[in-house]
Amino acid sequence: MKALVTGATGFIGSHLIEALLARRDEVFCLVRPESRTGFLDGLPVVQVRSDYRDQDSLARAVGGMDVVYHLAAAIFAPDDTAYEEANVLPTRNLIQACAEHASGLKRFVYVSSISATGPSPRGSALNEEASCRPTSGYGRSKAKAEDIVRSYADRIPIAIIRPPNVLGPRQKELFASISLIAKRIKPLIGNGEPQTSVAAVEDIARAMILLAEHPAAIGRTYYVTDGRAYAWSEIIEAVAENLGVRRFLFKVPYGLQKSVAAVSEWSARLTRKAPALTRTAVTASRDNYWIYDDSRIRRELGFAPSMDMASAIRRTVAWYAERGLVKIHR
Repeated sequence: MKALVTGATGFIGSHLIEALLARRDEVFCLVRPESRTGFLDGLPVVQVRSDYRDQDSLARAVGGMDVVYHLAAAIFAPDDTAYEEANVLPTRNLIQACAEHASGLKRFVYVSSISATGPSPRGSALNEEASCRPTSGYGRSKAKAEDIVRSYADRIPIAIIRPPNVLGPRQKELFASISLIAKRIKPLIGNGEPQTSVAAVEDIARAMILLAEHPAAIGRTYYVTDGRAYAWSEIIEAVAENLGVRRFLFKVPYGLQKSVAAVSEWSARLTRKAPALTRTAVTASRDNYWIYDDSRIRRELGFAPSMDMASAIRRTVAWYAERGLVKIHR
């Protein structure tokens, strides 16, 4: 398969690249002028220079592809207009280029987000039939981009995946929490109830490839989870157990987390980098429920996750420890 991947150097994108290369697919990575390509150096991929505002360059990028995986997105932007520029406009221009210049395209896989749907009601899981009620600028932009993708469903075969909170190496927020816990500092997250669905990043990559190949996936939207909901405290304790941390020296309350997030956002504006933590994320983890029903992908495509939360955390902590980025307490 000839596959074009956008957002290839991001968290999920980098794992998708590894999965595609393991299959010996021919991988092309759409690289914008401002992209940091360090992760791609040395990998047997073709870097395709393009710009989402340049239809000619997009036409060259998508021509001859079997699959386009569109992951590129801005998780943090200063306002809805900036989210529109970062997430909606590129999706519109890319899929238009596919419709006009990729006549042999077998699938356009759009990686959306649970943020496009919005929080779930307390105590129940949302399925794909639920109306989208996003509560953030990021979520609104992803929902709008989904609508654009669906509007092309009569011209090209599309499929949409909505990952939940994804666990794995190179996930910035998770690494920030692991680093704190390794120092015996415990972030207080959640209200003690099951509040979130999760999935291992390796399973998200597997699911994306399945969406690209399975005939039943055409025109469909899917959630992917490990099959149950977790309290944030369960995830924190799993990290602590794998780090060998048996007691904490300090707990980080919500007020302090929001202050740190505000500083992180301010620094991000100056450096034009994504913040390590946002106030929206802090509030969402405390007040909202993010629980989703993955039965559709299991039923229609036969997908089954390979890892639960505990396994994903164990692999992630080990990955960072092997690279000397965190210390295991013996």
